Amino acid sequence: MSPPEDAAQDLDVLVIGAGPAGGTLAAALATAGLSVAVVDAQPLPPMELPAFDGRAYAIAASSRNLLEAAGIWPLLPAVPCAITAIRVSDGRPGEAPSPLRLHFDAAEMGEEAFGWMVEARALRVALNARLAALPRLQVLAPMTVELDRRLGGVVARLADGRVLRARLAVSAEGRRSTLRGEAGIGAARLDYRQAGIVCAIAHERPHGGTALEAFLPNGPFAQLPLSDASPDGDDERAAAAREGFPHASAIVWSERTDLAPRFMAMDGTAFAREVVRRMGDHLGAVRLVGGRWSYPLSALQAMRFADMRLALVGDAAHGIHPIAGQGLNVGFRDVAALAELVIQAKAAGGDVGTAPVLAAYQAARRPDSLMMLGATHALERLFGNDIAPVRVARRLGIAAVDRIPALKGFFARRAMGFGGGVASGLLEGRGIMPVR
Repeated sequence: MSPPEDAAQDLDVLVIGAGPAGGTLAAALATAGLSVAVVDAQPLPPMELPAFDGRAYAIAASSRNLLEAAGIWPLLPAVPCAITAIRVSDGRPGEAPSPLRLHFDAAEMGEEAFGWMVEARALRVALNARLAALPRLQVLAPMTVELDRRLGGVVARLADGRVLRARLAVSAEGRRSTLRGEAGIGAARLDYRQAGIVCAIAHERPHGGTALEAFLPNGPFAQLPLSDASPDGDDERAAAAREGFPHASAIVWSERTDLAPRFMAMDGTAFAREVVRRMGDHLGAVRLVGGRWSYPLSALQAMRFADMRLALVGDAAHGIHPIAGQGLNVGFRDVAALAELVIQAKAAGGDVGTAPVLAAYQAARRPDSLMMLGATHALERLFGNDIAPVRVARRLGIAAVDRIPALKGFFARRAMGFGGGVASGLLEGRGIMPVR
């Protein structure tokens, strides 16, 4: 028999989903002094570092500011690799890229870096450590929950019989958000008929902190710099370093859906050759390290980002093509906007889950996410073909942008997560003001 509701524990916010977006939101709110619980149906990955698996996140400069404010960035167990330059090219596999290129240099623009590459395992370790350290934050995982959203608040019944009450529930469950469906919030979807292939390579020559975005007929191909491995370790990257491959990069490769299984089935040597055909040989000999993952590429946009006592963040609200590497960063912009509005409401003595708070959140975030969806879709359509006149036009366009400092600066600021009508103290590095 379930406990009566009057015996329930009271919270400010209940977050469903403990991934990067949900975990960061919970940490930011608890850092400000709000009472928060985060529930996830799956157990959190263990604190111990697992073997290197090749997955990594591109964290924009604005997202780093958010992670700093939430107390997560200082807990990363390894130094992230700064992206200090970005090179954009257009070409075909096995051919030299067009000489008409676009090159961004952070130092030339007066910036430390455009972003940082953080291994997925490292971010998980930092998140787990921060969630465990905050006294006003509960982590309930593995745990399932049923929500009853009412005008006055949310009643949450946990699978173990406990009952929680919260002023606001947040869905950070990913693209298949159960709460989004239960709220009757529709979502527009677009299938790109492409598969994303994600892996990591070790290579002979240093990358110099430079990321490569190569636009190819079947989809974009990105090489993203990772920190060098220590040869003293006991994982696959350390073994590669001892054998003359001390440097590493993450690979995000978009390919036609019908061709991706063939590449995934290749042995490591053949797969590395295909990587070099797309990337070029500027990094010397390469070898695959860690695993390989493949997933279908699609876009998603929720029709609304909020409902009664409910907000959607991250992939529960939107998903975009990885062509610009901004998917997680757009989710972090959701987190920053919602956290600031909730903290302000709490500081003013108000109810953090009211309709005005949620309306302000949707007004702050839906236009930006729609713009990112449109921009990434337009880029994919413009560059994802081999039509000769279009190919010539886009190469001339790349060269033109490279010669216009103001335009380069605009694109660079967007890559860093700034501008575009997104105003946020957390993203701009002003920190979190505790609620008194």
